[in-house]
Amino acid sequence: MRWVNRHVSRSRSAMMGAIPIVLLVVLYLVIAAERHAANPSDKILPLPGAMVEAMWGLLFVPDQLSGRLLFWADTLASLQRLFLGLGISTLSALLVGLLLGLLPPVRATFGTLVTGIAVIPPIALLPILFIAFGLGETAKVALIVIGIAPFMIRDIAGHVAALPREQILKAQTLGASTWQLMIRVALPQVLPRLIEAVRLSLGPAWVFLISAEAIAADIGLGYRIFLVRRYLAMDVILPYVAWIALLAAVLDMILVWTNRKAFPWAHGGRR
Repeated sequence: MRWVNRHVSRSRSAMMGAIPIVLLVVLYLVIAAERHAANPSDKILPLPGAMVEAMWGLLFVPDQLSGRLLFWADTLASLQRLFLGLGISTLSALLVGLLLGLLPPVRATFGTLVTGIAVIPPIALLPILFIAFGLGETAKVALIVIGIAPFMIRDIAGHVAALPREQILKAQTLGASTWQLMIRVALPQVLPRLIEAVRLSLGPAWVFLISAEAIAADIGLGYRIFLVRRYLAMDVILPYVAWIALLAAVLDMILVWTNRKAFPWAHGGRR
């Protein structure tokens, strides 16, 4: 049987997906052990024991100045910024995308503007955002929104514009207004695509969040990583990076599961 025709079950797929991760971990441990055998004070590739010891205080010992458990406070602050940015971007993509995709006059008027904003590197706007909004939460959330919303809007608008013209004509024949076309015809078909757009935007959203926190923040996952880098504290940086990757993977799986459960018709009836 050709490989292109082979189907992998979910259980076997999970097992096969874990193999590269396990190999990478084993490779890291081997290289780290060799480096520490040659130099016991090596900081570049810390051993698991050193990472556990460094993270213990952040996880379970309150900070002397703030009284907070820094790891969980960092996580909560970053997730709040991330979810707020994703929420605003999702609503913007849904509303503006429907208008651009369904109404040609709106697309002709604002389509070029959205495209122009989408091609601007968001990181280049970070100084402007800090000047305009200050160093508080608004600038950080705004960077996430500016970074991902234009791409989500273009994706949703393109999906709506590509809906079969026959559906629009039939709905109008039955007396549907523009508002009804948007709510009854376009909206149900665009929701699965919207969730997929959010899922694909998770990676860039994390990049913009970490960038903003690294420049101007006093708490957050990105802030902590860039704070301890000056001390070459890889025993903190690596667990933080791994935690960010785990959070991103969990959010991705939640979105995939939600999409398949809520809209099985969009995935060939598979749940």
